[in-house]
Amino acid sequence: MTVKTTFTVDEALQKLRNYCAYQERCHKEVVQKLSEMGMIDAAINQIVVSLIGDNYLNEERFAFSYARGKFSQKHYGKIRIQRELKLRNIHPKLIQKAIDQIDSADFDHAFETLADKKWESLRKENALLKKKKFIDYMVYRGWETERVYDKLRSLSSRSNS
Repeated sequence: MTVKTTFTVDEALQKLRNYCAYQERCHKEVVQKLSEMGMIDAAINQIVVSLIGDNYLNEERFAFSYARGKFSQKHYGKIRIQRELKLRNIHPKLIQKAIDQIDSADFDHAFETLADKKWESLRKENALLKKKKFIDYMVYRGWETERVYDKLRSLSSRSNS
């Protein structure tokens, strides 16, 4: 039998300060964590307001950090970053600002590098299967469909010559 731990508002606030100091968090993650801790709605609201006031919680900072991190580490495209931030209930204007802060030349370079690397990694067993795998991978990563198809045409014409 597990004993459920209860927290006072001050204890929960301190735990959440540590939680937010470790890594940028969005409001949704903080509320979810407090709910898992068994906090009531009034306490959750009080803690969230306190975290915002003490600058532990900042949606804009989270959105910028998330977009930069997922782009540079996982090579996500704009669509995937937008979708992930939207799932975290980030305001659309903040999402757009976060994406705009990444240089478009960096997006172009990352797309080209990722596409070339993926194309070379796929086996040449079946041309149609290779193309499908390439498209699925790039679209899953959040790159624009039209851009992926243009790159595919360029890569497959290069392979055929």
